[in-house]
Amino acid sequence: MSTLATVHHRRELPDTPYNLWMRDELADVLDLPHDGTRVEIIGGEIIVSPGPDYGHNAVIRGIQQRIFAAELTDPSFPWRCIATQDVKLSDIHDGYIPDLCVLSEENDRRARTAQLKKVVPQMLELVVEVTSPSTACDDRNPGPRRSALTKWNGYARVGVPYYLLVDRDPRAARTTLFTTPDAAKGEYTESVNWAFGEPVKLPEPFGLEIPTDIWEPWQQGG
Repeated sequence: MSTLATVHHRRELPDTPYNLWMRDELADVLDLPHDGTRVEIIGGEIIVSPGPDYGHNAVIRGIQQRIFAAELTDPSFPWRCIATQDVKLSDIHDGYIPDLCVLSEENDRRARTAQLKKVVPQMLELVVEVTSPSTACDDRNPGPRRSALTKWNGYARVGVPYYLLVDRDPRAARTTLFTTPDAAKGEYTESVNWAFGEPVKLPEPFGLEIPTDIWEPWQQGG
């Protein structure tokens, strides 16, 4: 079969975008460079985004540090994290690459033992996305700039319990923890948020506090 997809121009694809993504062929079919460019299927659409800036990566590093510190100081701490891991949302034929995934020690071991290329959402307890100018509308709940389904909908549809969204937009500069997903509606029903500079307090089962003093919004016009 063939499928038409719009990226920068129309291109006839030899298979569905999801199937190509699952086989790691989508970037090659679209003639995209292997330079950190991220290719995802969000709401059934092909989304191509460039590699993030340093400030974006520093936010992820800060979250990772807190998880690593808890793991090292508390032998009973049950959570592990992994960055830029492919996640296949087979139920909705989407494929995401979260900035950070948090999963149990048991699921971490299972993924490592099986050397999984793409994990399933059922293995994840929390996902983290940090917005960039080109992709913010894909990470947030749908709004004026995007009426189609977003990662916010997708993560809820497949039942990921916690979604942490760090929005670096200068007009927002806020972190939101979305909880209690409604899979049928594809939305999170509860949330709590913190302005940059306020510590992010992840509730149990994590019990972590993440400082945000050095987090910076992206540059205006960036």
